[in-house]
Amino acid sequence: MSKTYKVQWTSNAKEDLLNIVTYIKEDSPSMARDVYETIKEKAHSSNLFPLRGRIVPELQKEGITMYRELVSSPWRIMYKVDSDTVYIMAIFDSRQNVEDLLLQKLLTRQKI
Repeated sequence: MSKTYKVQWTSNAKEDLLNIVTYIKEDSPSMARDVYETIKEKAHSSNLFPLRGRIVPELQKEGITMYRELVSSPWRIMYKVDSDTVYIMAIFDSRQNVEDLLLQKLLTRQKI
């Protein structure tokens, strides 16, 4: 039987998701609900096989391998695994400059 991990969202990731849903809701409340559910479902799926997500390529080339991501196009769900918990760190729109967004987020303090 596989180990089940807890999934914990950081305040930063919660804010990212809220911003995404709020933006989409302006045009389509039903689409916003679908995006919300899809992202939450994909993030929660990391509780069974957390290492299945790829290492974030933009960080890997800098030697940082502790962060992984799941893709639910166009969204990238960045997380890290620690002991028995998967921490959802951030949600990105892959159509944006992800390197700049990552740098900005990693320079600010992550709160759980």
